[in-house]
Amino acid sequence: MNDPQRVKVGVRDVEFGAGVKIVEPCNLYECKIGDNCFIGPFTEIQKGVSIGPRTRVQSHAFVCELVTMGEDCFIGHGVMFINDTFATGGPARGRHELWRETKIGNRVSIGSNATIMPVQIADDVVIGAGSVVTGDITTAGTYAGNPARRLASRR
Repeated sequence: MNDPQRVKVGVRDVEFGAGVKIVEPCNLYECKIGDNCFIGPFTEIQKGVSIGPRTRVQSHAFVCELVTMGEDCFIGHGVMFINDTFATGGPARGRHELWRETKIGNRVSIGSNATIMPVQIADDVVIGAGSVVTGDITTAGTYAGNPARRLASRR
């Protein structure tokens, strides 16, 4: 019988700002977390991710490579960021050149269990719980659904 390769959950090679709070267990590696952020338990934040100051990432969130978040954002429980669009009809299988980036503006709130495909989201946007964001959001407002559509403007 063969033993499996074991990779431990942990925090390594992270650039933390001042006043950051993380609740373990979580898996954070080779990323940047700004001042006064909160990272909830059972989250994974991967290599190269940048999270702006005062952003909260709640439990069970998955933030993959190529994601950048602005300041004062809220990422709800179970939010999933995706960087592989299956452009060739299936997974990229390690071909990073097929991955796409996501840029989240400032003061963006994303409700629990939303899925965020590789997109750009403008400042002052609210994404409803369970929504699937498949295209860029260029105007402030509230968006929800699958695919997410604008429900209201933001004042």
